[in-house]
Amino acid sequence: MSDPSATPDLQRSRGIDVLKERSYGGFFVACALITVLTTIAIFLTLLSDATAFFSAYPISDFLFGTTWSPNPRGQHGYVFGILPLVIGMFTVTAMAALVALPIGTLTAIYLSEYASPRVRSILKPMLEILAGIPTVVYGYFALVYVTPALQATLFPSLKTFNALSASLMIGIMIIPMVSSISEDAMSAVPDELRQAGYGLGATKYEVSTQVVLPAALSGIVSSYILAISRAIGETMILAVAMGSQATFPPVHRGVAGVPYIHPGDVLLEPGMTITTAMVNIAGGDLTGGSLPYDSMFALGLVLFVATFILNVISDLIAERYREVY
Repeated sequence: MSDPSATPDLQRSRGIDVLKERSYGGFFVACALITVLTTIAIFLTLLSDATAFFSAYPISDFLFGTTWSPNPRGQHGYVFGILPLVIGMFTVTAMAALVALPIGTLTAIYLSEYASPRVRSILKPMLEILAGIPTVVYGYFALVYVTPALQATLFPSLKTFNALSASLMIGIMIIPMVSSISEDAMSAVPDELRQAGYGLGATKYEVSTQVVLPAALSGIVSSYILAISRAIGETMILAVAMGSQATFPPVHRGVAGVPYIHPGDVLLEPGMTITTAMVNIAGGDLTGGSLPYDSMFALGLVLFVATFILNVISDLIAERYREVY
């Protein structure tokens, strides 16, 4: 007589099936290990060469210096102050975020809550085409079309190479990342929450902004962090449209003598970011083992740490505000 309390074995026990399942599991584990080991190898490579750089150049001068010149400057030799590059990077990233985050979020709300299935099936693939355009095309578009348009309308004194037009194009480039991930997060919100809002007399706008948007907040914020990380790492748009002039902007004095940097002094002028500086060093005539060559790895380490911190913040926010349905 069989024991009715025994748990039935629902898995197939044939030897070939067990072997196949173990093979699949091993393949997936190998793929995961390759990803992790690649990241660790990149970090160790950057760290080892950056350590060689910091052994020859003071880290305080690197982090707080206001002049960047990988070419010798008279009797002072090389100067590797990263502050002009950091200011350019954060200004460009902030401007791109001001363009991409609102437009991407509003687009996601429309695709998730207002667009019909037919319209969504047409607009979403068209929007994601923007993510497939080579970034050098964005750069030339900014240089040839956006900059002359800004010079003819809003900013007559705008330089040919400037951070503003490059920032606008980076913002347009990362819109699909914000809108696509945010729309997926909103679409994952159960319809029961929407129906409950409508049952209480809420309008579609109120349901979209006060029910769906908060419920999908973790996914939306994650899309913001990923888009900002993508903007920080952009290179070709900046190299083509922003130029390669690392200048420290003038420091103004505000209320109570508080120093500040006016955004116009960065956006309307040529500039350089960390990624552009790395491209210039890699494309130059420098030999391996020289101090300017090693500085490229120090810049890469700074970028690695910045993007790593942003991704950790994204994971923490997603974990903190994730809704389980």
